[in-house]
Amino acid sequence: MSHKLLKSTAIVGGMTLISRVLGLLRDMVLARWFGADAGMDAFFVAFKIPNFLRRLFAEGAFSQAFVPVISEYRAQRTHAEVQQLANRVAGTLLGILSGITVLGVLASPVLVTIFAPGFLQRDPGQFELAAELLRLTFPYLLFVSLVAFAAGILNTYGRFAAASFVSVWLNVVLIGAAVLVSPLLDQPEIALAGGVFVAGVVQVLFLLPSLKRIGIFPRPRWGLRDEGVRRIMKLMLPGILGSSVAQINLLFDTLIASFLVAGSVSWLYYSDRLVEFPLGVFAIALSTVILPSLSRSHANGSSEEFSRTLDWGLRLVLLIGIPATIGLFALARPMLATLFQYGDFSAGDVSMAGLSLMAYAVGLPGFMLIRVLAPAFYSRKDTRTPVRIAIIALITNMALNLLFVVPMVMLAIKGPHAGLALATSLAAWVNAALLYRALKQRGIYTAQDGWARTWTQLLLASAVLAVALAWGVPAHGVWIDWSAGQRVTGLLLCVAAGVAVYLLALQLAGMRLLDLWRQQPHGGESGD
Repeated sequence: MSHKLLKSTAIVGGMTLISRVLGLLRDMVLARWFGADAGMDAFFVAFKIPNFLRRLFAEGAFSQAFVPVISEYRAQRTHAEVQQLANRVAGTLLGILSGITVLGVLASPVLVTIFAPGFLQRDPGQFELAAELLRLTFPYLLFVSLVAFAAGILNTYGRFAAASFVSVWLNVVLIGAAVLVSPLLDQPEIALAGGVFVAGVVQVLFLLPSLKRIGIFPRPRWGLRDEGVRRIMKLMLPGILGSSVAQINLLFDTLIASFLVAGSVSWLYYSDRLVEFPLGVFAIALSTVILPSLSRSHANGSSEEFSRTLDWGLRLVLLIGIPATIGLFALARPMLATLFQYGDFSAGDVSMAGLSLMAYAVGLPGFMLIRVLAPAFYSRKDTRTPVRIAIIALITNMALNLLFVVPMVMLAIKGPHAGLALATSLAAWVNAALLYRALKQRGIYTAQDGWARTWTQLLLASAVLAVALAWGVPAHGVWIDWSAGQRVTGLLLCVAAGVAVYLLALQLAGMRLLDLWRQQPHGGESGD
């Protein structure tokens, strides 16, 4: 308990940074080799379906339910009882997901019809390709759920590095599949789908030695009647919706985008990937670390420590999230041109993806805040409240989708897919605001002193950053005309200058980052 949360967050963020950088490299390879066409739309749908279920069940509801229960077992029971819980959760998870995987493979055409009905209406060949690819990608759900199970155990024991690094293997395998295998096939997207399957196996194998080192090596046993398993399942059922509303919103976007012009799914994918970079490196890392800490505070009856931990997390999210939003918005097209405009990915693709990236950027702080606010409920084993709020956010998202996209299509306004991204962003803000209000009204969270001063400092520094980027970033046409080397150099200079300007503005406004370091509450162990 002597190590602080920021150190653990830095470990997770550092490992995630490596994964995200490789993820960008992977997407650069995909853009160069495959572009944004009907075939890639089919692959992205086949890839999104198991990934949606992964985030909904494995990294969403399951993790949010499993970590508080195993944290309680570790704090209040013997090591043998923790091992028994791990055995029975592993066996039950493996049994249920094996059955779901078989059904998913057999029903792949049905799933594509549900999640991308526009393919069947517009291009039967594209529909058949998506169904074929899904048969290869769907088993990834089984493998990555086992990874989430192993990661939950490791995080509870303060071993964050291996669980955060594991996603690197997905990027490595997909890059290899694209470069080495796809040129050998008549339908190159099949190589990517096969790579997803192989990556899942590699990820599971990678975490097994780490589990053995902490003395919790699961031996799967069916345990549906086990008390701990039943508690986890009870927490999971309502949490399936509440923990992953953002993913549901993104999947709705894909469904509607399947009816739009070819390339819309790909444009949304590439813009979402760039938003996921700061979200994954920081917000998800913080969420990973803060959930076990909040769970321990609640189990120990320390409401003051619980509130201080949450307050510290909120300040850190805003400190990073607000300037990240400004940076993504100002550098949307330059980033897309620098990273992806090579080979089959055209200047038109950069322009279209840039529209949706700017729309997604509007919601970045909202997405980040959800990652900190939602664990405050799950750590207390309250899954009902996030579910109610998630339903409101989902309804908001769908209403905004219709409000934005339908008029854009009817009036032939350029880029209706960006309306989908903007609806998702605004729904995220609604979700975050309602979570925050519920915590305040119930007295679960009490704001610490100094928030008025913090807001003033953040807004002043962010305004300075916005002016600096608006003045200093070259026009879009300039980036298009530059060589790859000039684009990379220009982007790095813009990012470095933006960070320097923001930090200097914070300093001049009176914020001392060292004070935030000192204010952090004590977190869990960090053994990596």
